[in-house]
Amino acid sequence: MKRIYSVLVENRSGVLCKVAGLFWRRCFNIDSLAVGETMDKTVSNMTIVSSGDQRTLEQIEKQLNKKLDVIKVKTFEESESISRELVLVKIHYNRTNRKDIMENCDIMHADIVDLSKNQMTIQLCDTPERVQIFLDTLKTVSIVEIARTGTLALLKCSQTS
Repeated sequence: MKRIYSVLVENRSGVLCKVAGLFWRRCFNIDSLAVGETMDKTVSNMTIVSSGDQRTLEQIEKQLNKKLDVIKVKTFEESESISRELVLVKIHYNRTNRKDIMENCDIMHADIVDLSKNQMTIQLCDTPERVQIFLDTLKTVSIVEIARTGTLALLKCSQTS
């Protein structure tokens, strides 16, 4: 079972380390972690995706709420949220596979953001599942490098009051 934690924290050095340490000490798994400032520069938002049984997921929420630097913790299931992930993929291409790669990009709504004689960098922003599907379609080509963000998520509008 997976759960998404949207955690508002004080934007200070060491806060990320404290939160990650909580997961490490308790042997909780972090599937994904993304951190960024909010509109208030003194506050950051951590989006943490974790998996485990019901008891573990409830324990994570309780432990996060105990941290002094944590302002607010919201938890929600994947089905209740809009989730996005960004991936940049640098690949080698040649005359024979270039058209197939471009067709895959078109189908998945990915953008070619950099191009040279034999390499291209592709960008895709989509759900974590569709990002993985896209990466699977590229397994037939020579992938040079991948940079992938963690999941960002917000509650669906129909879920908020």
